[in-house]
Amino acid sequence: MSTATQYILTWQCPDNTGVLAKVSQSLFAHGAFITETSQYSDPYSETFFSRIAFDDRNLTVSSSEFLQAIDEIAKPLAMQYQLRKRNDVPNVIIAVSKDDHCLVSLLTKWKSGVLPVNIVAVISNHKDCQALAEWHKVPFHHLPLAVEKTAEMTAKSKAEQEAKILALMNEHNIDLLVLARYMQILSDELCQKLQGKAINIHHSFLPSFKGARPYHQAHARGVKVIGATAHYVTADLDEGPIIAQEVKPINHTFTIEQMVHMGHDLEATALSHAVRMHAEQRVCLNGAKTVILA
Repeated sequence: MSTATQYILTWQCPDNTGVLAKVSQSLFAHGAFITETSQYSDPYSETFFSRIAFDDRNLTVSSSEFLQAIDEIAKPLAMQYQLRKRNDVPNVIIAVSKDDHCLVSLLTKWKSGVLPVNIVAVISNHKDCQALAEWHKVPFHHLPLAVEKTAEMTAKSKAEQEAKILALMNEHNIDLLVLARYMQILSDELCQKLQGKAINIHHSFLPSFKGARPYHQAHARGVKVIGATAHYVTADLDEGPIIAQEVKPINHTFTIEQMVHMGHDLEATALSHAVRMHAEQRVCLNGAKTVILA
């Protein structure tokens, strides 16, 4: 088996004739051995998206010279790109409140090596999941929100808590914040700072049944499928670019409790898929949507 170092290059640029050929030719000219490629040309945004995996078994230049070559090809193409070694997995903090089913899934898949991330810490406004995090030897940070008497005091408490979250992210060089049933709405300011770097799971097949008690809303409407949606966090509540969705058929015999239990499985699956695809650089933002380069 090859011991070569593996890399992932994900890029996008205005669509034009020959953009893929130009990038591929540059990789070939410098000895990059391509092992995987995926691309998509969006006719609506007129943007070209690509993900290329390669290794350095035949690389003819140093890594710094190779990066310079990518920079040189990127400028005339107006190309945005992310290049990293496959083993340089993103650092992740998970935020959770009381429900632990999504956290269990993420920690289990991470420990088994299925989820290519480095889970640095778990943060929560409650202590319910502390024992679970510590059992997995992941530092747990309790960041409670005080119950205040006025809206002004509540806003101050929330701002102080979010400042602590950002401080932890900066201290540990965090690449991604995962909201694993974290039942707090992030401020617009924090959402803007974490654009494309925070993933939320919503216990509904969005865009239907936003906000609180979606299973109760769905039951009242007699839906025939239920689902869960993992999406990037934006200032618009539960309306960020969708990364992954899971659905299951149901019928009129299902109780709210049965829907909730089934929904928990769907939430855990959708969130784990979304985090994995983000970590593998398979997700590209495309306006209010995403392109998944599978």
